[in-house]
Amino acid sequence: MLLEAIQKIAAEKEEQVVQMRRHIHANPELSFQEYNTRDYIRGCLESFGIEDISPCTETGLVALIRGRDPERKTVALRADIDALPIVEANTASYRSRNDGVMHACGHDVHSSSLLGTAAILNEIRDQFEGTVKLIFQPGEERLPGGASLMIEEGVLDNPKVESIIGQHVMPLLEAGQVGFRKGLYMASADEIYIRVKGKGGHGAHPHMTIDPVALSAQLISALQLVVSRNSKPAMPSVLSIGKIIGNGSTNVIPDEVYMEGTFRTFDETWRMRAHELIRKTCVELIGSLGGICEVEVRKGYPHLRNHELLTERMKEAAIAYVGPENVKELEIWPAGEDFAFFAQAIPACFYRLGTRNESRGITGMLHTPTFDIDEKALGVGPGLMAWLATEQLKWESDQ
Repeated sequence: MLLEAIQKIAAEKEEQVVQMRRHIHANPELSFQEYNTRDYIRGCLESFGIEDISPCTETGLVALIRGRDPERKTVALRADIDALPIVEANTASYRSRNDGVMHACGHDVHSSSLLGTAAILNEIRDQFEGTVKLIFQPGEERLPGGASLMIEEGVLDNPKVESIIGQHVMPLLEAGQVGFRKGLYMASADEIYIRVKGKGGHGAHPHMTIDPVALSAQLISALQLVVSRNSKPAMPSVLSIGKIIGNGSTNVIPDEVYMEGTFRTFDETWRMRAHELIRKTCVELIGSLGGICEVEVRKGYPHLRNHELLTERMKEAAIAYVGPENVKELEIWPAGEDFAFFAQAIPACFYRLGTRNESRGITGMLHTPTFDIDEKALGVGPGLMAWLATEQLKWESDQ
């Protein structure tokens, strides 16, 4: 049976996938700078005997694995390949060699896992019908997002992709487990930049100033009302200010305060209305208090909605591969992910691969200097994705 064949090949290639992951982890590159990562991935694909490889965007790659009757249907599998500007705190032999750059979001796992999937699928290409398109995507961590750029360059065409599957690590799930959620899953992610201008002066004479620090404090509180008194309670929304720079001192009121934050939600209509309310609140509130406010709401990734039927199908396939006890139901996740651009274009399933092992102290969260994985996950990820792809190729269109 195909399931057993995939599991057998996955087990044989597990150590190779571990080594590929360690190489990529030790040599991280920032968004849209992944030249060496791209070349390494190409070399691995060629070593597997995969010849149909082409560039898409400057640092992205696309590869095709054609089974029997390749024109029947095409399913895409996606992995992101970029790293983050974080100084790694781990001491493993494969820790980052590039100072200030780290695979702290698991993209090393995603890319090495998809390489393992490629090797498996290439060996069994005479056992499935259709085509699998492998997308190695740059720039997930930086606007405008590599997914949007690849779509603009036609990554979902020639051959036309009918559905797409993405995998992402999850440090809250034990290694060996996977998680799925139908429908709304991840939030849109927009960036907010605010400059509050006043009139500085001596801290002992605030009546002779227009204090931008005090004005900014009022604004931060008022912005919370944009969410709590305008969005439906059933629609999750988050507005957080994470950076404030005043550059005054104990007795100096500065001329201006600079702030940055994020707005996230799961509904595109409310999202656009919230942008207007954020701008209006900033300009009018600060203006009413005698200051001037400059505000930019930079539109980021849309929210991610998993296709209901496709995701249910993939969940059932995962149960067959890892057992029902290892397939978990996910809660909504307010982080952003540019895979959402794919999900807006075609039926998509974005699922989670567990990487946690508390007994070994592997509990670091995403985007932290201590993030690492239990490499047991690499014994699951490649084979599971190969199995999901072959199962999806059996079905008719999801449109």
